[in-house]
Amino acid sequence: MRKDDLKIAIYPGSFDPITKGHLDVLIRATKMFDKVIIAVLNNPNKKPFISVADRVELIKQTIKEEGIENAFADSFEGLTVNFAKEKGAKFLIRGLRAVSDFEYEMQLSQTNSAIAPEIGTVFLTTRPKYNFISSSIIKELTEHGQDTSKFVPKCVMEYLSKK
Repeated sequence: MRKDDLKIAIYPGSFDPITKGHLDVLIRATKMFDKVIIAVLNNPNKKPFISVADRVELIKQTIKEEGIENAFADSFEGLTVNFAKEKGAKFLIRGLRAVSDFEYEMQLSQTNSAIAPEIGTVFLTTRPKYNFISSSIIKELTEHGQDTSKFVPKCVMEYLSKK
């Protein structure tokens, strides 16, 4: 198979930290595409809970723990569509937890389409058991010393327990 024939998708986000909901979307995306790059946005305007380098490393560990062979972790700055073009991706993966996510994600998708019409967006909903999980909730639980093992991959839980 030629590189041009590969179906490559970018799954962008802050992943601060990656949750089991993110992982659920990633696993399903890897069944649809030849290669999925889970891309951590480095937003200099936000104060992260976990550094970009650590988030990428935690995602790599999660991918390894789960035995996912066609997913890769990377980081980027700037517009997602520019990163997608750089990586040869024709699709963006966006996870939806609730109806409230849809309006923002649709607006983002339409903006991306206006900038880069050759790059499509695929929306994947999380399974109901993950709908309530967000990185913000994980941060708050961690700050209050609560167990996060039900909500994040094992390596993330171990990392957070040391914070």
